[in-house]
Amino acid sequence: MSNPPITVAYDAVMQTGECPLWHAREQALYWVDIPAFTVHRLDPASGAHRAWKLPSEPATLAISDQGGLVVAMRSGFAHLDTGSDEVRLTQIVAAPYDQSITRFNDGHVDPAGRFWVGTIYEPRDQPAAQMFVLEQGKLRQAWSGGMTNSNGSGFSPDQKTMYHADTAAHRVYRYDYDVAAGTVANQRVLHQFSADKEHHYGGRPDGAAVDSEGNYWVAMFEGARIVKLSPQGELLGEIGLPVRCPTMPAFGGPDLRTLYVTSAGARPTAELAQYPLSGKLLAMPMQVAGRAEPAYRWR
Repeated sequence: MSNPPITVAYDAVMQTGECPLWHAREQALYWVDIPAFTVHRLDPASGAHRAWKLPSEPATLAISDQGGLVVAMRSGFAHLDTGSDEVRLTQIVAAPYDQSITRFNDGHVDPAGRFWVGTIYEPRDQPAAQMFVLEQGKLRQAWSGGMTNSNGSGFSPDQKTMYHADTAAHRVYRYDYDVAAGTVANQRVLHQFSADKEHHYGGRPDGAAVDSEGNYWVAMFEGARIVKLSPQGELLGEIGLPVRCPTMPAFGGPDLRTLYVTSAGARPTAELAQYPLSGKLLAMPMQVAGRAEPAYRWR
């Protein structure tokens, strides 16, 4: 798979850019900068940019079927009114964990309008992260433990499979998914990436997107690449990136054939010299289309 031309979609440097989300109705891209407590919005056609500074770290976003966004923050879930330049947040549900050591992380809305969001257990000394589901304003736990940093969630086009990555384990899983019940079963490994930083290290799986053909595209944090996996876990190709720590891809644009990629900013001088675009929002044309992101359903 040859590398597509890569451009900078938004030039400002994020501390940790995450969760790009294409809003098809608005033809706009949203994303977050987690440690900067900020939600961003870009109109690619005009270049117009807006931002909202929140009181708690935002980790992931969902389109709301009643307008605005649903934001998963360290403090819990809230609705953000994006029709105003002021920060207008309405709490939905408080965080169900100890906020001093845990926060929400990656998430996606499923085909039935439920918002699945996992957590990151920040001490990283045990696999104590959890997966939660926000459904019609109520929060339930989908599973607990077995992971340290929940990432890479996504759903297959036929609505029968859920994908999920544990970044710390360098592993992507697949599950049988019941769209009617909103439950998963039969966990198995989709792909195991090398954790050997001395030999053959290509990064660890972070955020992901599923294209219209059912392939799984995952950002390899510290690996300077996006990897494309088949539904069976076969490595189909990769895209080299001018950032060392990409965090998540998302398909967008009028035809859903633009791949947007967020990234973390570089700290060491040597890393920044090698990856000068670190922290910026990237865009590239794709031959395959993505899929429109479902909206969170309040009812």
